[in-house]
Parts: sequence; C-alpha cells; structure tokens
Amino acid sequence: MAELDLNFIRAQFPQFEDGWAFFESAGGSYLPRQVITRVTDYMNTSFVQPAWDFEASARASGRIADAKARLAHLINAGEDEILIGPSMTMNMYVLAQALRPLFGPGDEVIVTNLDHEANNGAWRRLADHGVTVREWQIDPETGALPASALDALLGPRTRLVCFSHCSNVVGTINDVKALVARIHAAGALACVDGVAYAPHRLPDMKDLDVDFYGFSLYKTFGPHAALLYGKRHLLEAARPQNHYFLTDAPYTLNPGGPNHELTAGAAGIADYLEAIDAHHFATPAASPRAQAQRCYDLFAAHEDRLANRVLDYLGQRNDVRIIGERRADGTRAPTISFAIHGRDASEVAEVLRRARIAVGHGDFYAKRCVEALGLLPAGGVVRASLAHYTNDADVDRLIAALETVR
Repeated sequence: MAELDLNFIRAQFPQFEDGWAFFESAGGSYLPRQVITRVTDYMNTSFVQPAWDFEASARASGRIADAKARLAHLINAGEDEILIGPSMTMNMYVLAQALRPLFGPGDEVIVTNLDHEANNGAWRRLADHGVTVREWQIDPETGALPASALDALLGPRTRLVCFSHCSNVVGTINDVKALVARIHAAGALACVDGVAYAPHRLPDMKDLDVDFYGFSLYKTFGPHAALLYGKRHLLEAARPQNHYFLTDAPYTLNPGGPNHELTAGAAGIADYLEAIDAHHFATPAASPRAQAQRCYDLFAAHEDRLANRVLDYLGQRNDVRIIGERRADGTRAPTISFAIHGRDASEVAEVLRRARIAVGHGDFYAKRCVEALGLLPAGGVVRASLAHYTNDADVDRLIAALETVR
C-alpha cells in the first residue's frame, strides 16, 4: 500500500496556515480547497432558485443533483435514498417525527446511553406519545456497548433500535453489520449514527443493511450540512414532514429543502478524494466508490499509526484514564478521550490552548455517556481527535504539552 503523502494532503487545506496543531476534527473537520471552490463557484454563478429552465437555474439544479449523486455513490446508496439537511440533529428529529405515526402505544424503541444526543433525544421524546423507550447501556468502566445487553432488550414489540457506529467520546467501532442482523431477526429497524465513523472509514449502506444512517458532512471534510440515508421503501412509508403538496420521498422528509450552495459544495468531497487518488495511485480505480475506498484505506493506516503513538504515551502514565480501546488496530477511531486524575478537563485544555494545540473538552453532546463513565464532576473528558491530515509533528507537540500537565 502507498503511504499517505502528508505534504500533498495538507496543501489542500488552507486552515493549516494558522500554525495550530488541530486535534478537534471530531467536532468539525478542516475544509479542503475543492469544497471551498465548489461553494464559491455556486454562489458566484448559480445563486438563484433552482428547477427552472433558464441557464443559471438549470446550472444550479445540475450542481445540486450531481453532488447528491456523487455522495450516494460514495456510500453505496441510491440517489433517491439520501437527503441533505442542516445537521444530524435536525435530520434525526425530522425522521423521528416522520416515523412516530407508525408506532402504536406500547411499541418499543431502544436507544443507548452511548450516543450523541442527535440519535438519542428525538427518539426518547416519543415516550410522550405512548412509545416505550428502553435504554441499551454501556459498560461504565470501558465505555463498550455490549451486544449481549441488546439481546435482553429486544422483544416482540421492539420497532426500532438506535445506536452509533462509533462513539464521538469512546471511539470504539461497533460491529454494525452483526448488530443490524440481530435487530432485523427480532423484526425491528435499525437507525445508526455514523458521524464519528464516516471521517475514518467508508460506510457501505448495502453491505451494512442498515435501515437509516446519518452523518455530518462538515465532519467529513465537507460544508456545514448532514446526510441522512434511508431505504427507499421506508422513506416512502414515513409520514411527510414537508409541504403537503410535495409527495416525492425523500424530499418529503426535508422541510424547506436542502441548503443549495452547501449541497452543491459537497461535491468537493468527491473532488478531494479524486485528487488524493490521482496523486497516490497510477492505475485508475474501477469506480468512484473503489477510488474512495483505497483513499480511506490510506487514511486508516496513517490514523492508526498516529493514534497508537498518542495511546501509547497516555497508557504509560498512571494518572491518565483512557476511554475506550487502548490500541488502534481497526477496532477504534482515532478519537481519543481521556481524563487526568486530579485535573479538570477544562484546565488541561487550557494548557494545550496556550501551546496552540486545539482540543475539545466536556461531554460533546454525549452527556449520558460521560455521566455513565463517572466523569462529569471532573468537567468531562479531554478529546484529542485525529484525522488523516494530522502529522507526526502535531503529535509531538501534543505529547510535549501534555508532559507539562502532571
């Protein structure tokens, strides 16, 4: 396998000109020039209402349609199985409202105390309408989501199970394909939050056989928008949430429609992957998805190596609690949360900020998870989230700064 050319990669991101070591990619990734160019071009030459026949409008329609098609192909979905909404939180809220009329009193929905609130709160609110909500709980020591605990919750009234492909705090990658098979065998649907997974591994909707899947484009090197996937027949069965006279799914689940310039700009994600592929491989890939897959394979190998440098450093300190797996060997994302005994998370983050190292701290909207881990009193966790554009010098700076926090 070719090695990732970090000089080429980082040259695509103007944000690196600020000199910071950036470890907050899980909150929002840096944006490559290809996406910036797409958004700018749309606003310069297509900023009109799409769907009409005049030239600028037709150009706008084409750019939006092209972006959606390219995103669908990347995740192995039909073009009529995805929608682009303002955020993962809003997409899931709309989906919950669309599915609510399909559930009767006593029907059950299973949620976790692991997930970001986006794939949590909207489903829990269905209890106000007679739906029974059951909680699939993590191991409070490791943060793992035990598959065996799901078996005890599944029953004849289970209609939907909501969980994450990978936690934005714990980082452990769940075996979605196996879990979905269990859920389907019980006669229920599966809704998966892929926000913390999609920047690091390329999800395949058909292989996973998931019913609904969502992730944030702005955490996957795209503009501030989010993608929601649903199997076609389920999108058609869901109750419309858009204007009553709009009857074509998935537009029925997209109130007000997508943001036009950001949707068109998302095509830049595919442009970026094409540029990486052309730089690293001499032989053309068989398809756009195959092209993206071999780019993601490069990402994963690079990210695992750097994540293990951070994990090894943290693991040799007896005053640090690492959340999740202690090795990045394909079972965790390079999203590394930790706590230093006797130090508030905000205090640690401030030390790093003064060294021009960007990290996040707190609960990251996964408050139920951080509470279950027992870390809310200490200000939550410090999170150092790596991406494929992180380099060894960034990791050197992080480790050197953490050495001063004793």
